[in-house]
Amino acid sequence: MFRRWSITIIAAALACRSSSTPATTPAPDVADIPAVDTAGMDAHLKYLADDMLEGRAPATRGGQLATKYIAAQFEAMGLEPAGPDGSYFQPVALVGLTPHPSLVWGKDGATRSLTYLDDFVAWAERPESHIVADGDLVFVGYGIRAGEWRWDDYKDVDVRGKVLLMLVNDPGLQDTTIFNGRALTYYGRWTYKLEEAARRGALGAILVHTTESATYGWDVVRGSWSVEQFKLDRPAAQSIAFAAWVTHDAAQAALARAGLNLDSLTRGAAHREFRPVSTGVHVAVDVKSELRHVRSENVVAKLAGGDPALARQAVLVTAHWDHKGIGPAVNGDSIYNGAEDNASGVAAMLGVADGLVRAGRGGRGRPRRSVLFVATTAEESGLLGSEGYTRDPLIPLDRTAAVINLDVVNVRGATRDIDALGVDRSTLGPMFEAAARAESLSVVHHADVRGAFYRSDHFPFAKAGVPAVSIEPGRDFVGRPAGWGEEQAARYNRERYHQPSDEYSPAFTYAGMVQEVRVALRLALAVANAASMPRWLATSEFQRPAGQPQP
Repeated sequence: MFRRWSITIIAAALACRSSSTPATTPAPDVADIPAVDTAGMDAHLKYLADDMLEGRAPATRGGQLATKYIAAQFEAMGLEPAGPDGSYFQPVALVGLTPHPSLVWGKDGATRSLTYLDDFVAWAERPESHIVADGDLVFVGYGIRAGEWRWDDYKDVDVRGKVLLMLVNDPGLQDTTIFNGRALTYYGRWTYKLEEAARRGALGAILVHTTESATYGWDVVRGSWSVEQFKLDRPAAQSIAFAAWVTHDAAQAALARAGLNLDSLTRGAAHREFRPVSTGVHVAVDVKSELRHVRSENVVAKLAGGDPALARQAVLVTAHWDHKGIGPAVNGDSIYNGAEDNASGVAAMLGVADGLVRAGRGGRGRPRRSVLFVATTAEESGLLGSEGYTRDPLIPLDRTAAVINLDVVNVRGATRDIDALGVDRSTLGPMFEAAARAESLSVVHHADVRGAFYRSDHFPFAKAGVPAVSIEPGRDFVGRPAGWGEEQAARYNRERYHQPSDEYSPAFTYAGMVQEVRVALRLALAVANAASMPRWLATSEFQRPAGQPQP
């Protein structure tokens, strides 16, 4: 089977190969957009989500099949390899840890062992094969210190060497008049909470799960954190020793035995006056990890710009190729295929690349700035491929005009609207709206209750100062009743997100993906041909670092 697929990939690449367009031809008009190849995108998605790829985990055979396939498609289009060694690959060094944890906690010698996967998951936060940690449990509310919101859950309490029990999300979940209400901020993300715990010198952090606060069910936690976890293989800043999730019921029971009530503590955590609570509970965690140092890769290709002065600048189009690999079986299926998340995004990115190449043929020319396509690795492990890129960029970040990200693309049909995370943060917003209008779509921006802006590959670029958006499907579906789009999104999040059931379906339909591809293509061309690069709005928390030269 491997040989048959390899031959198919190579044959397809050679059959589709096209020559590059001379850089001396004029830049294409953004209105001149070729038709999108839906059959091609369906084929990409079907292949990348096939069981043979075993969930596309980084540094696995299935992951390598995915990256070689994407590289073959880039080559077939005539895109230049953009890797540092002249290939289509940018190496990303990772360390993988497959956890085997135990957790025991209690008060005054009355301890209880939690059941792995049913009550808790835990993993090492340091690249060590064996972590043994025990300490006193301190409840720190939401675990947030945010000066701009006049919020400090830690106050002056010393939590060095302690194990922190904390709520996910942020206080706006309980009081919509503070933070951004029910729209999640970065302070609500579990990643931020672990970072802040490390800054405080804590020993470990335990996150209390509820479906409402996490915005996904326990099955997602169980499937996501029980498989191999990756980190960038490079010296790290200060870190906690371990991190864990526990179910609400498990935390409630432990606190009740210590004379505390989790629901009362949660209500108290919604107020600025909250102070950390020493629970009297002692925690002992043991995490044995299978450790391996591996090399994964971003797959990178370039359409060189046609303007001699601006070609050294670039627009990035990104989509992550990885998923969760093989994990706990659900209904007899242990392959986490990641069809929508994110074989769909890679298929759409290849659609954008194909459209840009074909737009440049026939004397229409290339865009003035270069366009770099980056299929990232290890997004599911914490945006590691994109984080690695920002640390070792192929185009300097001060010459990176914008990032256009594609993650979980519409496979349910045409819509009347479209959205993008980040449109309200930079001058990319009006450009995105113009691209949408050209496709007869209205931009309807929804509150980001799941904190999606902080959960995909555009975010490390935003933190590094590069204006970025991540295109989101519309919700007003043609031929469907009102609310159908929201219902389908909620159903996906509940039943398929990070689960083996996120599989390819013959029922997928591509009119909505075509809309996203065409809007992304128009936006990429508009940014590439603009007189100046986009910039963050003064109201945004993201700015290019002070003193950074503007090209």
